[in-house]
Amino acid sequence: MKTVVQSGRLVINQLYTTLCTRSVAMGNCKSSPTVSSNNSNNSVAKTCEQPSQDPKVSNSANQHEQINKGEGNAVLKSSKPVEEEKPIAPFVPSDPGASVEAVVCNFDDLKDGEMREVEVGKKGKALLVRENGEYSAVGAKCTHYGAPLVKGALYNGRVRCPWHGACFNVKTGDIEDFPGLDSLPKFDVEVRGAKVVVKTTEKNLESHKRVKHMACGSPDVETTVLIIGGGGSAIACAETLRQEGFKGKVIMATKENCPPYDRPKLSKALTSTGVDLALRKPEFFLIYDIDIETGKEAISVDTMLKSVSFTDGDTINYDTLVIATGGRPRSLGVSGSDIPEVLLLRSPDDANKIASLSKGKNAVIVGNSFIGMEVAAYLVGKAKSVTLVGRSEVPFQAVLGQKIGDSLKKMSEEKGVKFVGGASVEKCIGSDGHLTEVVLNNGNTISADICIVGAGVTPATDFLRNSGIDLTRNGLVEVNQFMKSSKDNVFACGDVTHFPLFLNGGDKVNIGHWQMAHAQGRIAALNIMEQDTEIQSVPFFWTQMHGKSLRYCGYGAGHDDIVIHGQPDDLNFIAFYIKDNCVKAAASMNMDPLVSQIAEVMASGNTITKDEILEDPKGFQHRLL
Repeated sequence: MKTVVQSGRLVINQLYTTLCTRSVAMGNCKSSPTVSSNNSNNSVAKTCEQPSQDPKVSNSANQHEQINKGEGNAVLKSSKPVEEEKPIAPFVPSDPGASVEAVVCNFDDLKDGEMREVEVGKKGKALLVRENGEYSAVGAKCTHYGAPLVKGALYNGRVRCPWHGACFNVKTGDIEDFPGLDSLPKFDVEVRGAKVVVKTTEKNLESHKRVKHMACGSPDVETTVLIIGGGGSAIACAETLRQEGFKGKVIMATKENCPPYDRPKLSKALTSTGVDLALRKPEFFLIYDIDIETGKEAISVDTMLKSVSFTDGDTINYDTLVIATGGRPRSLGVSGSDIPEVLLLRSPDDANKIASLSKGKNAVIVGNSFIGMEVAAYLVGKAKSVTLVGRSEVPFQAVLGQKIGDSLKKMSEEKGVKFVGGASVEKCIGSDGHLTEVVLNNGNTISADICIVGAGVTPATDFLRNSGIDLTRNGLVEVNQFMKSSKDNVFACGDVTHFPLFLNGGDKVNIGHWQMAHAQGRIAALNIMEQDTEIQSVPFFWTQMHGKSLRYCGYGAGHDDIVIHGQPDDLNFIAFYIKDNCVKAAASMNMDPLVSQIAEVMASGNTITKDEILEDPKGFQHRLL
């Protein structure tokens, strides 16, 4: 451990030495101080010099596959560095395995705008696409949760996942919209006479995920990008910076006690740990020089000195700052809300505690929107009783409407969830320091051993109050279409932003979706790299309860009409949310890929009218031709 005094403050840097095996694409790796910290045991810091093309350097292909899949431990080996301007991904396998090729169809079997899942050898599948008279092939499964892309929406050179809306370029396999971090493998396609042949290697078929080429840090580049936060927008920003060739320092400082994880799963799988939910293995951040500082909560920002202060006494200087702190759960704020069994859900530790304390107990959940409904779905059958209290009469009423909300309520009631609508909690009562009852504003009392509060979030931006950065009255960071704040070199992304939504005529909104957080993180990074890229992502979210999934795309706030096709009570429907005779959003269950197709129409800048879908829910599909 090395102690350094820099800019009048104490700096402790723990220098990590890691034995690794580099591929022919890598150069020397050496430890390098990256952050001023009194808590360096939470930090991983390494700088990679320029990639090497020395053919004498050998590498284990399996090591590459383990890192790209987030598995195993990396082993690096040094070689002579040479200049290389393009971002290079470490661990390119030196032995890609045997070549594989397969005749997958006749040239005329597919028409333009069609796709097919095809077998390639004995080990893999590919998504075969024909557009503009040309064939291309990429991985067949979405890199987010593995959905079959052949069931998704194909339009204008990209395919959108039917489950959660991630988009991939069908020529390159690169991810273009989210959720998820990885791209698809790309396969070569050759037309031989009347036959279409897909060619690749055995290694390329082993995983349906591909990490995009990324740069490493260089000791010659002293620029620092500091990202405050550790959620989806933060990791998307950090990875995009490296993908675009940024070789300065990337520091992610998060108050969480673990690296970035799959936050939407918290309310669906309460026993999962931070390790279970991790978006990347720890060695990934080491390899790509992304310094994760956990347990660091920001308390102030000085935009003049370009520094951020933290609760542990540390100060980190930056050249560019990215605010990605997300939201914090709203507390009840009533008498008795400090009783230990009154819990919020924000972290894996919170989720684990809720799961443990609820077993065989009377559970009351406050809030009948997404978090509350998903937690109720998880606990029913495990807790003695599950009662959900909400201000609206039915769940999701403001977003999905009365009829859809009532159908989802009935589904949960059939599983054993009890509902109390049109009510709020007035106080919590305990005995001997433990929760016993929850009293509602209508005078009714519910027996409760545990109370889980899922009543929304507020932006975690208190530390910005005296920074001079423009905030809304409720604490959201004002940003433009490039995710830039009111201060130079300060960006924001994710749930904390008040940003212009192109679907909303450029009017500013706040959207707390996992997909949008990823998209904004990417856009922030592109504009840090001076690429002048506007946020043009279509909001897309999903929820899952009792084994059933609902998809939603668009922005339906203020809708004045709802057109429903199908049977909501049978959980087989699509609902169109209308404003001024135009479709602003859509939600469906068991009608894939309609929502993904609608999202693609919206992304293209086209508008679906009410008349188009009034009689036929597929009446808009001509816009995809």
